[in-house]
Amino acid sequence: MCGTFVCCAAAKQPEYRNVTISNVEPRRDVTGAIVDAHDGNLLFAKNRYYLYGTAYDDTAGYSINNRFRVYSSPDLEHWTFEGELLKAPPDGVYYNPSVVYNARTRKYVLWYNWYPKLWAGQVGIAESDTPIGPFTIVNERAQLTEADARPGAGTVFVDDDGTGYYIYNAIAEHHAVRVEQLTPDFLGSTGVTSEVLATECEATSIVKHDGVYYAVFDRACCFCTDGSGARVYEAASPLGPYKEMENINRDAQQKPIVAAQQASIAHIPTPDGEALIWIGDRWASRPDGVKGHDFQFWSAPLQFDAQGKIAPIANLAQWSLMIRAGTGKAPHNKTPYVWPKTKDPNPLKIDPCTGTPLVPKE
Repeated sequence: MCGTFVCCAAAKQPEYRNVTISNVEPRRDVTGAIVDAHDGNLLFAKNRYYLYGTAYDDTAGYSINNRFRVYSSPDLEHWTFEGELLKAPPDGVYYNPSVVYNARTRKYVLWYNWYPKLWAGQVGIAESDTPIGPFTIVNERAQLTEADARPGAGTVFVDDDGTGYYIYNAIAEHHAVRVEQLTPDFLGSTGVTSEVLATECEATSIVKHDGVYYAVFDRACCFCTDGSGARVYEAASPLGPYKEMENINRDAQQKPIVAAQQASIAHIPTPDGEALIWIGDRWASRPDGVKGHDFQFWSAPLQFDAQGKIAPIANLAQWSLMIRAGTGKAPHNKTPYVWPKTKDPNPLKIDPCTGTPLVPKE
C-alpha cells in the first residue's frame, strides 16, 4: 500500500543488449579518432562505462607529455572522449591510472604512477565528484610501506565491504609485489600489508570470485612486444597468504597466448551477474607507428571451474556478450579538458625498451 508521502512507482529495470567486442579493429571514439587509453581500467558507474588510461600519442612511452584520459560509452562500442583526468599536474612521466568509486565518501578516487624524474617512481592520489573529473591531486607521494623503494605499477581493488586495497610492485626491491590496505577514504595507506607475493613482476590486479581472491600479474617487461603472462595467485583474504596457481596467458610451451601485457580486469554487469574481462595492452601492435594507437586485447569472460581454477584466456578475434545498457551521456558532461603539451627539458635520446636511438619530435 502507498503511503501519503511514498512514491510507489516501480523501479526501472535495467536494460540489456548484445554487443560485439573486436580485438582486430582499433577502438574508435564517436569522431572516428582511435581511442588512446592504455594501462588503465574500465569502470561501470552511474549507468555508464568509463575507460581510463594513459594517452601516449606519438611518444616512445617515457615522456612528460603522457597524460591520463577518460572515455565513456553506453555500450562498450560507442566511445566519447571526456577529457584529461589531471588538470595542470606537475611535470613528470605518468602511467598506470586506476580509478574506483568510494561509496562512503561518494568520491571517485584515482591512484596513479609517475616519475618526477626517471626512474624515481612515486604513487599519486587524486579525487573527483564525477567519474570524468578533472581529478584534484590530494597527495603527490602516497606513503605506502614501500614509498622509498620506488613503487611501480599498481591497481586499486575494492572489496564487497567497501574496503580498498592497492596491489603494486616495488622497483628497488626487485619489483616485489605486495597488497596494501587503504584508509576508509582511499586517500592513503593504513600500513597494513601482505607478504611479498613474487618478485620481478608488474602489471598487477586483484579480483574476487565466489569468496576467493585472485591476484593476477606476471614478469616485468618494458613495453614488451611479445606480451607477458598472467600468473594467478589465490587467497582467502585480500592480504593473503597467497598460493601460486595457474598462468592463464601462457600455453604449454610457456609462450604468451595473447601478445599483450595485463592492464586490468574489468567487472561487466550482465543478466547473469558480473563478467570478468581481462584487458591487456598489445605493445608495438600499431600499424601506423604511433604508440598511442597500440591495440588493446579484451578477453571473453573469464571461466572458473568447480574448484575455482581459471581457464586459460582464449585468443579470440572477436566475441559477443549480453551486457547492461547504459545511458546516452556522461554526468555533468562538459567541454573536455585537454592537458596542454609542453617541451620536454630532458627528452630521452635512447629508447629504454629497445636501446635504439629516438628521433626528436618537432
